[in-house]
Amino acid sequence: MTKTGAHRRPSLVQRLRGASGEVLQFAIVGLGGIAVNFGVSNAVLHATHWAPVRCSVIGTIVAIAANYVGYRYWVYRDSDAASRRREITLFLLFSAIGLLIENGTVWFTTYTLAMTGTVAYNGSKVVGTGIATLFRFFSYRTWVFKTMPELTEPTVVAQAERILADQPVQQYSNS
Repeated sequence: MTKTGAHRRPSLVQRLRGASGEVLQFAIVGLGGIAVNFGVSNAVLHATHWAPVRCSVIGTIVAIAANYVGYRYWVYRDSDAASRRREITLFLLFSAIGLLIENGTVWFTTYTLAMTGTVAYNGSKVVGTGIATLFRFFSYRTWVFKTMPELTEPTVVAQAERILADQPVQQYSNS
């Protein structure tokens, strides 16, 4: 903290170091979600022979639910949980956009390029999942799971001093 009370912003290197752990955790949860997504969608596709996009959407929805648990309780466990309704609403909104991105590639491959079969289906899911994952990462960390501001010792002391300065001094007697 400087003499004027202003805080120095962390350097780019410090911010990247902090983000690298977050990226790794996001990737671990995301890989679990991808396994769930591909496992469920392929199981539904081969068991039911429904339309590829419908099967892909089902897999994506199941993965979104699994990912929310991982993000909320592991990756972003320190985020401000005061407005959980806002968080869930934004999570679902950005997840739905990601769902459209991901499954749009399945639709395009199946109905525009007329490419069918397991390889075409999974290839289109890989491309769509990759694009949607980038979108989700930046959306979730920017708008959904906002972290609480870090309170450094000088910040806490300064806040405590301001609070104490506003409080009247109480006199205690020994009677």
